[in-house]
Amino acid sequence: MSARNRIVQVAGAAAAGALVFGLASCSNDAGSASGDELTTVGFVAVGPEGDWRAANEQNIQDTFSEDAGYELKYAPAANLDQKSQIDAFTSFVDEGVDVILLSATEGSGWEDSLERAQEAEIPVILIDRGIEPDNTDLYVTRIAPDNQQVAAGVAEWAVSEFPDGANYFVLEGPAGVSVVNERNEGWDSVISENAAFEKLGAQTANWSTEEGKSVFETVLKSNDNDVQLLFAQNDEMGLGAVQAVEEAGLTPGEDVKIATIDGTKGAMEALAAGELSFVAEYNPLFGETAVDVVEKALEGESVEPYIIVPSETFDSSEAAEAALPDRQY
Repeated sequence: MSARNRIVQVAGAAAAGALVFGLASCSNDAGSASGDELTTVGFVAVGPEGDWRAANEQNIQDTFSEDAGYELKYAPAANLDQKSQIDAFTSFVDEGVDVILLSATEGSGWEDSLERAQEAEIPVILIDRGIEPDNTDLYVTRIAPDNQQVAAGVAEWAVSEFPDGANYFVLEGPAGVSVVNERNEGWDSVISENAAFEKLGAQTANWSTEEGKSVFETVLKSNDNDVQLLFAQNDEMGLGAVQAVEEAGLTPGEDVKIATIDGTKGAMEALAAGELSFVAEYNPLFGETAVDVVEKALEGESVEPYIIVPSETFDSSEAAEAALPDRQY
């Protein structure tokens, strides 16, 4: 049975409190004891992974509140470990939650879990990250900005910024994550059409500021500080690269132009200061969209297989300064 065609009845009165899965154990927080019927939502989350993830997961938790009629059970991964996510997913299925939200630490390896949820008639909604292979019969929809489109926008900026081409390096997120592959595909779809661009290499820095700095220090040294452009697949890695550029005696934004994805407040401040040259937003605030999808899924209504979250781009210090006062993350 397709997840889009299921009708799932709301469970009876939910137990007080929100069950939070920790790194190695579970504990209960005090919550409402009103006895009202709540829709139980299991959130198989990524957990601590930088400012974007913190903003996204907090937004989901805030939106799926008891006041809105939900009991959200938040299960962050233990040290980004997929097994801990699969265990939490299995627990949610066994418990009989009404719906599962899934932000996968790894794209592959989810078929058995999704099939089990489908057999239990529990709709699954992908939050941010996709799965591989992408069998849309096993989940309701994926809610996320379009990674390929966002990364292609960064590449289009690079082509306009360097009309005669440039040598460049790519700092990537962890291997095996769908967004990494999608961002590479979007970037390459534009850059590959411009022969004047020379790729010096690519390496993961695991979304980390510290690793971004360390990796790019090595890149600069191995290329005699001759790197014109860096594409960092998230803000934190790009901000680490800014530190590496400065410590090499170069000026970020002049000697090395750095473009990033996410649009966190720290990146916008760096763009306003001229340290970053381009920031593509990857909007994390789509909790209301997720609520709407959950309600439709529980009513058996059809939902598009991919709901794209609108995002902006910022290409100047002036644009960043104008956006900063209203920045929520």
